[in-house]
Amino acid sequence: MSPTSNTGSLTDGARYQIEVPDDWNGILLLYSLPIPVEPGRPPWPPEDALIGDLTGQGYAVAGAANTIFWPLEASLSNLEALLEAFTAVAGAPRRTVSLGLSIGGLITAAIVERYPGLLSGALPMCGNLAGAVAIHNRELDMAFVVKTLLAPGSELALTNIADAESNLALATALLDEARTTAIGRARLSLAAAVGNIPGWFTPGSPEPDGSDVEGRSREQIAWFEEPGFLVYFWAREQVERQAGGNPSWNVGVDYRRLLETSIDRDLVVALYDIAPISLDDDLLTLEVTPRIDADPAALDYLERHIVFSGELGGVPVLSMHTDGDGLVTPDNQHAYADVVRAAGNDPLLRQLFVHRAGHCSFTPAEVTVGLDALLERIDTGAWPDLSPGAMNAKARALGPGRQGLRSGGTAEPGFFAYEPRPFPRPWDIRDVRRRQEVAKSSAR
Repeated sequence: MSPTSNTGSLTDGARYQIEVPDDWNGILLLYSLPIPVEPGRPPWPPEDALIGDLTGQGYAVAGAANTIFWPLEASLSNLEALLEAFTAVAGAPRRTVSLGLSIGGLITAAIVERYPGLLSGALPMCGNLAGAVAIHNRELDMAFVVKTLLAPGSELALTNIADAESNLALATALLDEARTTAIGRARLSLAAAVGNIPGWFTPGSPEPDGSDVEGRSREQIAWFEEPGFLVYFWAREQVERQAGGNPSWNVGVDYRRLLETSIDRDLVVALYDIAPISLDDDLLTLEVTPRIDADPAALDYLERHIVFSGELGGVPVLSMHTDGDGLVTPDNQHAYADVVRAAGNDPLLRQLFVHRAGHCSFTPAEVTVGLDALLERIDTGAWPDLSPGAMNAKARALGPGRQGLRSGGTAEPGFFAYEPRPFPRPWDIRDVRRRQEVAKSSAR
């Protein structure tokens, strides 16, 4: 067949795109998109290297654009229409595999649970796999520390954001001022620590040594500057608009405990010593400051879109994450593995980690060998050798042209053995059920 490129609009107006190579291998990759695009724009640009790499290997790719920051509801409801559009263009696929990056990784895992029987396998990469409630609580925790310690009397809104643009401008000015002083940098690091933000930002760069306090602080703050504050102080307004209120809370949260279990504890202690100010005093301030509660109806919405149950419907899932990701931290993988294990489905799940800074900073070679491993599991019923040595050798064998980073430059294959920290405040189907039981008991 000749190569096919097809675009169109779904019933809700979302633009979709379908790419079918002339040597299509019969496998459809449902590509879940990570970030919104402007209305009317296609889901990915023509120069998207990942799409070109996948179609170059014989895979067909189909995806629909997101126009809002939290696209779970629309993305899941659009799926059947997207599949119908693909079948009309190319016929029924031999296999359907879902993959996605970032929020697209979350959507990928959601498809596994919400569409049993559809997929042969799933490859969520750098995904928010702790689920919607947990990740927005984590973002609130960091924002709460920022405002409480750096701008307690300001108009900075943490929830119920009325003017997202003004709120982000205020937060950005606050960050610009705080980073210029030792006290400000210490308090920013404490805010980052409650969310396990690494002190490593630039893809392709070596990880700062543990003793390099200044370097790690600078890299940690870069996570706030680049995507972090945009998410905490601007994008939350879109989430609240869809949920019909604030779905997050920090009532009862022990920030002292979150610091003690954080990957950044030693960095925070070192920066407070340099400042020098009392870390204990700041933790006490956090303890006594009035907290924020969630709107129950908004929380219900976020639990539907989505927290995970660990029910995989027999579908093998291979997840991938970099350890130096400060936007969607690798502890998301710990939360996902825990709920999958609790559901008795851990034989279906494998997780790969790449030693590299950056959000979704995989090379085409790393994505390819991950996808190859998943397909081997689908074909044979057994997981192949996923050891770092085996995976790196396979990625390296694909040649130097497949080792490029989206941010520029190249990187050696980086698979390594890694055990992520527990997610600071997990929330999955078990927590949903406990909340429902408490509500029933209170109503009696």
